[in-house]
Amino acid sequence: MGKPTGFLEFTRELPSKRSVEERVNDYKEFVHRYTDEKLNEQSGRCMNCGVPFCHNGCPLGNVIPEFNDAVYRKEWKEAYEILSSTNNFPEFTGRICPAPCETACVLGINQPAIAIEEIEKHIIEIAFDKGFVQPKKINKRSGKKVAVVGSGPAGLAAAAQLNYAGHSVTVFERDDKPGGLLRYGIPDFKLEKWVVDRRIKLMEEEGVVFKCHANVGINVSVNDLLREYHAIVLAGGSTVPRDLNIPGRELKGVHFAMEFLKQQNKRVANADPLANATIESNIYAEDLFATGKNVVVIGGGDTGSDCVGTSNRHKAASVTQFELLPTPPKDRTPFMPWPSYPMTLKTTSSHEEGADRKWAVATKEFIGDEEGKLKALKIVDLEWKSGEDGRPSSFGERDGSERIIPCELALLAMGFVNPQYNGLLEQLGAELDERKNVKASEKAYQTSINKVFTAGDMRRGQSLVVWAISEGRECARKVDEFLMGLSLLETKEQPTHLSLQSIS
Repeated sequence: MGKPTGFLEFTRELPSKRSVEERVNDYKEFVHRYTDEKLNEQSGRCMNCGVPFCHNGCPLGNVIPEFNDAVYRKEWKEAYEILSSTNNFPEFTGRICPAPCETACVLGINQPAIAIEEIEKHIIEIAFDKGFVQPKKINKRSGKKVAVVGSGPAGLAAAAQLNYAGHSVTVFERDDKPGGLLRYGIPDFKLEKWVVDRRIKLMEEEGVVFKCHANVGINVSVNDLLREYHAIVLAGGSTVPRDLNIPGRELKGVHFAMEFLKQQNKRVANADPLANATIESNIYAEDLFATGKNVVVIGGGDTGSDCVGTSNRHKAASVTQFELLPTPPKDRTPFMPWPSYPMTLKTTSSHEEGADRKWAVATKEFIGDEEGKLKALKIVDLEWKSGEDGRPSSFGERDGSERIIPCELALLAMGFVNPQYNGLLEQLGAELDERKNVKASEKAYQTSINKVFTAGDMRRGQSLVVWAISEGRECARKVDEFLMGLSLLETKEQPTHLSLQSIS
């Protein structure tokens, strides 16, 4: 415990940000670093609880009080070693994780929680600055070959861990660069791509091979992988977006959120925004811009928020965001007691930049002009009733609330339903569950095909980046056990630290 009275002396403070007026003119990250003094104060707030619920709140089981203590003592290498023992990519989670660890923080019972996510980001960035993060030398190779399909956070985590276990790992990515969701789903103003490139380069130096433009089941044979590799990990994510099949869906100007976001990420990377479309609709018909348009984002989650921030940077005429559910409470209710994850009102940095948020609204029709272009939406307000658990359970339309609002660009950000079936899964013939995800238990991660495993959103459904990393790590351990009979890879419950040496 760094400072026994820290939680009494200091309150929670987050780093400063660039002003809204400045940051909406570019796609750079805008959150500054703490000063040394502020970082020391924030880490000193950690109480080193007898039962640290933050461990359980974190899907990775990060050892949070211990790294907070090391930060307070300015023992940066120790802090990095503690953090990296459970988390392969703290530079990602420190930027884009919704921090379930913070909602489980014991201090959060009656004070603002520890700023765990920001401290995590500072640990890894200081570690890079000080040269602590170096490629690892694998002491002994196993002679086993593993193919990882998909280079999102689950695939990268599985690949890194399997490589550390001594196996020869090849990652197959259907897009032009590795990273999956990290590269082409999350806007640069939340995660600049040099952060992804830095980690990919490190993994390559450690021995992981990346093959891009490699769409397994399309231009890479599934049978070839089954013949050539001792094990396969499916980590392709949940990429089929939830649609809104109402009148006017075919109009020009109605698009899935990921079409819009991916195009902009490609523009920032100076790549062709229309090249290599990989979502279910397969081909982008046009360049998508929000400039000068009335934009409506349908869906209130993180993807919807990313569309809001991107639309503001495009200089949209207006940005409105719809959510089907009623406005969440600002604070916990008796139905969401600590340390459970609270469904409370979340205001993101993109909302700070400007958006008209509408709750309990349903879209009934897309209305077009004579040229087949979207010009308006027909919407209606909803009245919700709560169940015994306090959650909204049923709704009806509010009489007299139906109206038409102008809209030239509607972005569907209502989540994802399942992995893409055409190609890889169709040819592989692996058993699916009732939600059309690849069927595999959480304990085994093994599919109905003996040597094929799966992890991340492709197995569990749409989830968080931190869950994807956790799944990739746990799946890697099961693959290692399958190949070798036992595994020394770390588990969430018991980090073991492999015997690795930095390359000199």
